[in-house]
Amino acid sequence: MKKFWNWTNNEESQTRTLHLNGTIAEDSWFDDDVTPQIFQDELNAGNGDVTVWINSPGGDCVAAAQIYNMLKEYNGNVTIKVDGIAASAASVIAMAGNTVLMSPVSMLMIHNPATFAFGDAGEMQKAIEMLDEVKESIINAYQLRTGMSRAKISHLMDSETWMNAYKAVELGFADDILFRNADEKDDEDDNEEIEIGTEETTPEESNEDEEKKQSTPPAQPKQSANAMMFSRKTTDNALMTKISKHYTPKNTAANKTGRSVNELMERLNLLKR
Repeated sequence: MKKFWNWTNNEESQTRTLHLNGTIAEDSWFDDDVTPQIFQDELNAGNGDVTVWINSPGGDCVAAAQIYNMLKEYNGNVTIKVDGIAASAASVIAMAGNTVLMSPVSMLMIHNPATFAFGDAGEMQKAIEMLDEVKESIINAYQLRTGMSRAKISHLMDSETWMNAYKAVELGFADDILFRNADEKDDEDDNEEIEIGTEETTPEESNEDEEKKQSTPPAQPKQSANAMMFSRKTTDNALMTKISKHYTPKNTAANKTGRSVNELMERLNLLKR
C-alpha cells in the first residue's frame, strides 16, 4: 500500500516531516485516502519532534478525531503547517499542533458535521442527536486552541466559515504565518495602537478618566487589514436578497393570448344548443 505520510530526518534538528494530503477516512478506498492506521504507522516509525504539512478537504470526523488524539498524545513537539487547505475534519487535526502555522496562500474552513440517515422519524431524531454531540466534540478542539466562546464557534460553524491565513491567526486558529519576513511583522506592530509614556494627573482628572472608562464600551481588538473571512451561508443569503430585490415578474396579463377554460366551455354550450 502506498504511504501518504512520508517522513525525512534532519540530522541537526532530528525533526521528522510528515505530509497529510488527501481525504481522511476510516478505511482506504481510494489512492489519496489517509486513515488512522496509516497515520499511526507513520507516526510511530520514529521519534522526536514532528512537522505535519496538511493539505486536505477533510473527511470522516471520527477518523480525524483519532488522528487528533494521536498527535495530542505524541511524545514530542508537534508543529502543524497548512500549505493548501485544512477544511472540515482536517481543520480539527490542525488544532492538535503545539504550534499551528498557515501558508499565506492557504485556507482553513470549519462547518457543521453532516451524515446520511435512513428510516422513520425516530431514526431521523437519533441522527440529529448524534450530529449535535459530534458538533460539541468538534467545538471542544476549536475552543482549546482559540479560547473563543462555544456560542461564537458554533455560529462560525453554522455559517460554514472560510478563513485566510491572517483571519485564522486573528481568531486564534493559528499562531503565525509562514514565510513572513521581519519587516512585515514590524509593519503590523507599527499599525497597532500603543500608549507611550505617562503624564501626571490630578485626583479630579483621574476620577474623570475612570468614569469615562466605565461609560465607554471596551475597545474591540484591532483587526488586520489582510484578514478575510467568507461565510457561505451569509453570501448565499445576500445573493438571494439581491436577486429578489431586482427581479420583477413580467406582466403576463398584457401578453395574454388564447381563451380561458370558462370561455371555451361557454362556447361549447352554445354549440350544443
